[in-house]
Amino acid sequence: MTLIQDEGILIAQRTQGKGQRQCFLRPDKANRHGLITGATGTGKTITLQTLAEGFSALGVPVFMADVKGDLTGLSQPGRLGEKLAKVLAERGFDAPDFVAFPTTLWDVFGTQGHPVRATVSDLGPLLLARMLNLNETQAGVLQLVFRIADDDGLLLLDMKDLRAMCQHVGDNAASYTTEYGNISAASVGAIQRGLLQIESQGGDRFFGEPMLNIADFMQTDCSGKGVINILAADQLMNAPRLYATFLLWLLSELFETLPEVGDLDRPKLVFFFDEAHLLFNDAPKALIERIELVVRLVRSKGVGVFFVTQNPLDIPDSVLAQLGNRVQHALRAFTPRDQKAVKAAADTMRANPGLDVATAITELGVGEALVSLLDEKGRPSLTERVYVLPPASQIGPITPAQRQQLLAESMVAGVYEKAVDRESAFEALKGHVQSRLGATPAQAPGLPPAAAGGRRAPAAADEQAPAAAPERGLLDGLGDLLGGGTRRTRASVGEQLIKSAASSIGREVGRQIIRGVLGGIFGGSRR
Repeated sequence: MTLIQDEGILIAQRTQGKGQRQCFLRPDKANRHGLITGATGTGKTITLQTLAEGFSALGVPVFMADVKGDLTGLSQPGRLGEKLAKVLAERGFDAPDFVAFPTTLWDVFGTQGHPVRATVSDLGPLLLARMLNLNETQAGVLQLVFRIADDDGLLLLDMKDLRAMCQHVGDNAASYTTEYGNISAASVGAIQRGLLQIESQGGDRFFGEPMLNIADFMQTDCSGKGVINILAADQLMNAPRLYATFLLWLLSELFETLPEVGDLDRPKLVFFFDEAHLLFNDAPKALIERIELVVRLVRSKGVGVFFVTQNPLDIPDSVLAQLGNRVQHALRAFTPRDQKAVKAAADTMRANPGLDVATAITELGVGEALVSLLDEKGRPSLTERVYVLPPASQIGPITPAQRQQLLAESMVAGVYEKAVDRESAFEALKGHVQSRLGATPAQAPGLPPAAAGGRRAPAAADEQAPAAAPERGLLDGLGDLLGGGTRRTRASVGEQLIKSAASSIGREVGRQIIRGVLGGIFGGSRR
């Protein structure tokens, strides 16, 4: 069975008598994006594997997240087992030519693949606020933190840089209010708590250097096959916001880095976004608009994006309208929402006079799908009920030994393994604090100067010379007696009682109460 033909990538077919219905994905229409949907266990993973093989055979690099841990089999040739032979016989398919495909393994945590890192500054406040689940006010404060760091020439590279910068801004909020606006301690605290949560999930290993070079995702091997980049996401799925933010950052990097190329004969890269519903769950309007913009414009950069999810209702209409190629696996209409999803899926696929699409969606078997792909003029083809072709590579995960061999023979072996920690905001602010502790109040320095032409941050309130202490009177002595000391950061209990009484009863009556208390303490009354 030949996967690549003149019409494009053969992804599905159905034998009917002596004829066949075949569905081809045209390479020149792959950058018009696509959608793969279906309930759990209906065959979405096999569809992903077959599509990835087709693009790789065309020389197109692929990126995909391995959510269940079984896509690494793409790196090994498949074999004709008893179960596969039975399926091929039932569907009238020829056995594929079993081959392996060039594969590079990646992992945010650096255990199952090459480490993937980004700097805090490169991620930016919008995506970081999404990752930390901040509200609008807290996200605004986070933007101010980034702005202040930028104005002061302080690099935000890793998590400790951001934590140190948040602490500095919180401690000196009053100094920044006039220039940047109000910075509440509660918002800074919320940001710090979110960073602690991300650290507890291991997300701090994602931030730092060396940062991923997008060009390393766009490689071909010596035979001209596109390299399939597989991100280990089984552990990453325990932090769904980190997972969604990471993939969106990758997509944004492609959009911002690659040049405009228009419509090509084949894409420069195909990006599969599995578990796409995590990207849109509770996403703010600003983020949805950004995703829509990136999806709409990244086509001109030669990148095709395929969203993979269980339910087509998981994708906002503004994004769904950009997805021209559709592969719909079975949906189960057990609940009103399921029934609505079935109707929505049927309505968004081109009608076929000989097929009841809505009914067929609920009747599809495993590996069976409704397919509508763009034709040579960019029009959706009639929806066909077909079987997805079996992959030519191994179905299922590889062994630990095979994984280690892949890592050792990878094109990027040794490039990202060693983390680099150069001087940045954390070191600069730490040195600033140490210099303050070693100097007199009059000599205490401000923030380190910014890079050439930068500004010096305003001095903190506690760095300025203290004002002369006012003369202490008898009432001050009373406060010391009741409160227990002269250096206090807040009023003692005795002072609070006296002030409350003086405020509620009146100034004159208050004086009488104070005199009475004084008399009681010193053993007599004032005549």
